[in-house]
Amino acid sequence: MQWLLFTRRPELLRVPRSLLHFAPEWTMRERIAPIAADRGIRYLTADLDPAGVDLELDLRALALPDACFDAVLCSHVLEHVPDDTAAMRELRRVTAPGGWCLVMVPLDLTRAATYEDPTVVTPEDRRREFLQHDHVRLYAPDIADRLAAAGFDVETVRPDELGPEAVGRAGLLPSDWVFLCR
Repeated sequence: MQWLLFTRRPELLRVPRSLLHFAPEWTMRERIAPIAADRGIRYLTADLDPAGVDLELDLRALALPDACFDAVLCSHVLEHVPDDTAAMRELRRVTAPGGWCLVMVPLDLTRAATYEDPTVVTPEDRRREFLQHDHVRLYAPDIADRLAAAGFDVETVRPDELGPEAVGRAGLLPSDWVFLCR
């Protein structure tokens, strides 16, 4: 979904001078790194686990200056972060004015509100409640409101907006929403 968005809106990767990519998926990293190198974009990767990334960072308290990146990718990370409110504020803080932050999370479209229960702690219970053993919540479409509360203007991009052929070819699910935050 992310890559389809970039192909439909190429200006997203034309404009930034710097891009921070949290928990980089190898498929996106392989596509973005050459484009960044070709266009002179400072491309850095980050994760809480320092193995294989440029920066070891905790998304809840980023050791980075304000407004230091024109673009930020944060895909399938927030559902792992105990304090996602702090993480969303930090994403906003490091995103430069005029820049963007792309957020994706597992999304349950049958829910009106994000489901969180701090008493769910065992891997088995988390898998049952949040779909994966290391998730701490299951997001609903209200994540857009949560991102807005952190200071972002949020545009929700749904798979069907990219056309049925692209959705079918990529095998996208109706819940593969992208939140483009500015």
